[in-house]
Amino acid sequence: MPSFVSVYITCKDAAEAKSIAHNLVEEHLVACVNMFPVESVYRWKGKVQQHVETALVCKTHKILVKKITKRVKELHSYDTPCVVAWPISGGNKKYLDWVRDETKKQH
Repeated sequence: MPSFVSVYITCKDAAEAKSIAHNLVEEHLVACVNMFPVESVYRWKGKVQQHVETALVCKTHKILVKKITKRVKELHSYDTPCVVAWPISGGNKKYLDWVRDETKKQH
């Protein structure tokens, strides 16, 4: 089975998240993106911050993570956007076959 991952990205708002999601899907870098509001607490430039953001969970192939990270950095408003990948260790084979088919143009 190929190596699949979920890529987690946080965005400043729903509009930015939708724009990034559409770009990643249209460019066949990811097969699917789920979007949901999250409340984030973090330290930035010495101060504790708290903001409502929109998170993306993208399903894709492991070998595309570098391309996805580069593309998100081009599209994102943050200086240091959160882009992290988690391995998918199993699941519905037909779904994972679909993820593979949707992203195969990029790998």
